[in-house]
Amino acid sequence: MVYVASDERYEVMRYNRCGKSGLKLPAISLGLWHNFGGIDTYENGRDMITRAFDLGITHFDLANNYGPPAGSAEELFGKVLARDLAPYRDEMVISTKAGYYMWPGPYGEWGSRKYVLASLDQSLKRLGVEYVDIFYSHRPDPETPLEETMLALDHTVRSGKALYIGLSSYSAEQTTEAVAILKELGTPLLIHQPSYSMLDRWIEGGLQDVLEENGIGSIAFMPLAQGLLTNKYLNGIPEGSRAAKPATALSESRITPEVQRKIRALNQLAASRGQSLAQLALAWTLRGGKITSALIGASRVSQIEENIAALTYTEFTHEELERIETILKTENDV
Repeated sequence: MVYVASDERYEVMRYNRCGKSGLKLPAISLGLWHNFGGIDTYENGRDMITRAFDLGITHFDLANNYGPPAGSAEELFGKVLARDLAPYRDEMVISTKAGYYMWPGPYGEWGSRKYVLASLDQSLKRLGVEYVDIFYSHRPDPETPLEETMLALDHTVRSGKALYIGLSSYSAEQTTEAVAILKELGTPLLIHQPSYSMLDRWIEGGLQDVLEENGIGSIAFMPLAQGLLTNKYLNGIPEGSRAAKPATALSESRITPEVQRKIRALNQLAASRGQSLAQLALAWTLRGGKITSALIGASRVSQIEENIAALTYTEFTHEELERIETILKTENDV
């Protein structure tokens, strides 16, 4: 059946300006880190992508290594784009990244010019597009000079293969240095993609100030702490969940009694607001306007629908914010 986008797709979503740029991003974006790879079902991936677009999610975030196997998330998205979303390409922001391991040998990861530019060319082929809207350095390279990586990013814009550039997981100090280099090159840094959630607040220690001072947007990945800030782990570790599987980024050891106490208390607060824990967590991430977009993952359409519903209630009272701080700081029963 031929896909036709909903006429109501822009009625619910909120769009925020990305720093001081002219680009706006949806308050909630869809990341294809998990559940869109070659081991996953194409039909489910397609359903999630098209439903997200129908609900106003115009930004789809990928990376060269997303899958598994690496590269397969870009391939799946490329198929959906070609078969269903091609007429809407100019309504979409597609991003990808380079930085993690992709192929054997000394040129298959990190931040050298050779790797960065080769990786983008491969990503464009897998996606079936001539350019991406945002291209990121996925992680800082401790051995390659920062100037080399930034020159490579600058080249992607000048060559027409990317419209904007971003950084992911760079520290406040590294970001400050990168901003200065890019300003001198004449290609400003658009956006930073850090991890950020109620349980991971490292960016409040300086990075957010750097971004605000330089007019740079931010998109938070893992705002639900890989599922910890949902109802999934309120009563332990369910069989078949991500934490129950070996060799995943969310290890069972992270779900300590202290963390469980916190998420149960947060869940009670969410219920008093008429929200799910996930909706509370997303609303909190977007509070105050410092975060341009919260980047969600999903394994089924209903999760996307639930997460977008968080935008119907994003305001907090002073008392609610104080209660959240108390819950997050305590190590005792709450």
